[in-house]
Amino acid sequence: MVPDPDRSKDSEGPADPGRPEDARQPPSLMEVRDEVAREILRIYEESYGTGAANAETLVGEGWVIVVLDGLQLLPNEQFLVENGRQDTVLQVRTHYQHAIRSTFSAAIERATGRTVVGFASTTSIEEPRFMAEVFRLD
Repeated sequence: MVPDPDRSKDSEGPADPGRPEDARQPPSLMEVRDEVAREILRIYEESYGTGAANAETLVGEGWVIVVLDGLQLLPNEQFLVENGRQDTVLQVRTHYQHAIRSTFSAAIERATGRTVVGFASTTSIEEPRFMAEVFRLD
């Protein structure tokens, strides 16, 4: 092994090949909110086959809340609602939300750089329809 005269004897591992001026800064609060909203809408559209008109994200010190407004129902859900079975739609959606919790949590963790330690979801299928997802962070 040939010693590197430019490296300190106390340093471990290879030198950082990057330039300090190229270092990325942590994302701004607005960037986190935008990424969370975009990702949650994408997950909804991919997993339900429909989405929502928009998503608004609130980020606190230890939590993230995402409110999806203009929630779209699937044709079978709309049929059930029209025939007085709102409870069935709410129950299935709640179970599904918890089943794909890890997908939602991963999106929140990527955007915030923190671990999701709790999750709650609620849906209002009465007009105006909306859904709220609450994530507790470590």
